[in-house]
Amino acid sequence: QVQLVESGGGSVQAGGSLRLSCVASGDALRDCMGWFRQAPGKEREVVAHINRADGRPYYAAAVQGRFTVSQENAKSTVYLQMNSLEPEDTAIYYCAAAPWSCGGRLYGGGDFIYWGQGTQVTVSS
Repeated sequence: QVQLVESGGGSVQAGGSLRLSCVASGDALRDCMGWFRQAPGKEREVVAHINRADGRPYYAAAVQGRFTVSQENAKSTVYLQMNSLEPEDTAIYYCAAAPWSCGGRLYGGGDFIYWGQGTQVTVSS
């Protein structure tokens, strides 16, 4: 069983930065680790994920160039560095994991089976 715990959320002004962390316990990091978000009244959407085997990241178009996903295997931790934040980035951010590779393309929520509880990110204009 994999347990995922997110941290690092908070409130910032537009243009600011935050770094989210996701610590995995139980079976440690899985083959694919990802970040998703859900804004009020909207469906959950993928933000980014990283294929653990080769460390290659994949990003949604809305965050490409502003967000960076990375992993630190020794700490069983995945990070999401968020720069140039916009009010549209306001959402609950969830860490997710899957026991299979996620290389080659951007995957969606249906491809992940382990989920954290989420951390709130609020960006004010």
